[in-house]
Amino acid sequence: MHIFKNKHQLVISYLVITLGILIYTFAWSAVMLPAKIVGGGVSGISSVLYYAVGIHIPIGIMNLIINAILVIVGFRVLGSKFGANTIYGIIMSSACFILWQQVLHVETLFDVDQFGGFMCAIIGGALCGGGIGLTFAMGGNSGGTDIIALIVSKFYNISPGKVIMYLDIVIVGCSYFVSHKIENIVFGYIVMVTMTYVLDMVLDGNKQSYQIMVFSTKNKEIGETVTTEVGRGATLLDGEGCYSHQQRQVLIIMVHKTDKPHVMQIIHRIDADAFISVSKTQGVYGRNFEKLKL
Repeated sequence: MHIFKNKHQLVISYLVITLGILIYTFAWSAVMLPAKIVGGGVSGISSVLYYAVGIHIPIGIMNLIINAILVIVGFRVLGSKFGANTIYGIIMSSACFILWQQVLHVETLFDVDQFGGFMCAIIGGALCGGGIGLTFAMGGNSGGTDIIALIVSKFYNISPGKVIMYLDIVIVGCSYFVSHKIENIVFGYIVMVTMTYVLDMVLDGNKQSYQIMVFSTKNKEIGETVTTEVGRGATLLDGEGCYSHQQRQVLIIMVHKTDKPHVMQIIHRIDADAFISVSKTQGVYGRNFEKLKL
């Protein structure tokens, strides 16, 4: 039964990864490329080579070739074992590009001239972010510039995230040679911003948590009520006022965003004059929250 469950989860995982890659490549094929808007990553490099340099190899094939080279270099330089999800993502993204462009010709679905460059950038970026978000959520990826980032960060004191950002800036800048229009470079950066925002929303939107710190003379009552009504734990810490030097307890509550309004109502109901500090957290791991994945 346990084996069946694991196999079932594995199938679901790869189905979601496939769906995410389908959405991502559809955004490129149906919206961005017809409008000659270039985003970042290997797909952006493939687009520049296809349109600007004149290497008329289908983008799906070009995407596969570049990713294969990067994986080989990654093996030799990093000595790391690329997971099955990475290899699957590279092959699937290339296959999806071929499906959308050479088989179904989705570039004819929309009149991108009627949409305008700005609208194409927003739609394309949102679809790319949603697709990649689904893929990342299941532990997959489509290969690409993250391999270059890992190689650079091995030899130089720079984070992979910055390397990817710099690469994407250069790739989008090269889109000028595709359309010879400055506005298309701007649209490319709009794609990057939109994609990043949607990607974060997909990955962390439903997992957003808050840390609420309460300074009140009724902290114990507030904590017990939160535990009873909301089902969230609370912690009392001993504190001391710097000016008055009075001993005071500080209440800390970790809640999901869906629980935050209820907790705020409880605090206001018990002590309307309570001093409250609310901050978004990068991540909360442990019981009733996210599992720590290494």
